Amino acid sequence: MPMIDVYAAAGTFPDRHALAKSLATAVMTIEAVPDIPMFRKNTAAFVHDLPADAVANVDGDANYVRVQVLTNAGALDRAKQLAVVARLTELVAEAAADPALQERTWVLLTEAPDGGWGLHGQAHTNEELVAAARAEMARLS
Repeated sequence: MPMIDVYAAAGTFPDRHALAKSLATAVMTIEAVPDIPMFRKNTAAFVHDLPADAVANVDGDANYVRVQVLTNAGALDRAKQLAVVARLTELVAEAAADPALQERTWVLLTEAPDGGWGLHGQAHTNEELVAAARAEMARLS
């Protein structure tokens, strides 16, 4: 149930909602979790517009994008990490209609510690998340 945050200068993405949906869908697909409401409703992306003067590298260039993906601990093995970074970078460049943006997009993968994934007002361990998903799958079948 990743949370995805995208930070870019305002105007980088003409359709932020479409980008957010594409990013959330991509991560859920790569993570390979069951297609159940628990995961569909809680995998989300947030696109943050920053003033152009709020972004700069050492040379003062402001045409960068940062994507931060927060997952529960251990959700992405190495193959999934590589796939998430590659796919999100592609989606960002496509959404901006700027293929060169792939060279200026940073994707940071971060894991919440076991017990540090809050959902429905409770901090869950990975074991509790798995149990909740299994219970929902059983209820839906």
